[in-house]
Amino acid sequence: MDFQYIVVYNDRGYYIWVGFGFWKVKALLKAAESGGCMRCPYCGHEDSRVVDTRTTEEGSIVRRRRECLGCGRRFTTYERVEEVPLVVVKKDGRREVFDRNKILRGVIKACDKRSTAVPVLEQLVDEVEKDLRNLMEPEITSEQIGERVMERLRQVDEVAYVRFASVYRRFTDAQRFIQEVQALLKNHAGD
Repeated sequence: MDFQYIVVYNDRGYYIWVGFGFWKVKALLKAAESGGCMRCPYCGHEDSRVVDTRTTEEGSIVRRRRECLGCGRRFTTYERVEEVPLVVVKKDGRREVFDRNKILRGVIKACDKRSTAVPVLEQLVDEVEKDLRNLMEPEITSEQIGERVMERLRQVDEVAYVRFASVYRRFTDAQRFIQEVQALLKNHAGD
């Protein structure tokens, strides 16, 4: 049985989450906060050596294979940069923490019974999140999110785009649908 950690570095040291063996989370977090050491999930020894290091495809996560110097068993750790949380300012002025899964759920619903693959939609959400983080603003509006999603969804699936736009822009009648479809057709004529 192989344990996996997720390690997040921040200005106070690092925090460890165990991907397998949840019962050890409190002990490991306490150890990480107190001494900042990487304890072996098998024997609790504080020293380990890195056997292998690899980055993920985008380079945002570092995977390290470690060997405990106490018992000799191996375990895997993942390190990722702690990102500053984005705050979304809603239309009514409320504020909430950005949740990429909300966007993903929305585009999946818009693509319901369409042939668009989920990995394509995940890539779309990744691009939107990357754009928003590149703004380097601590707060973003829900309009900024919605417009970016619609811009990319239009390129992926036009029917899903109209569905998403109808909810996002709160279409109240068939005329508004017709206007949106005419705008799409006009863009095709211009291409």
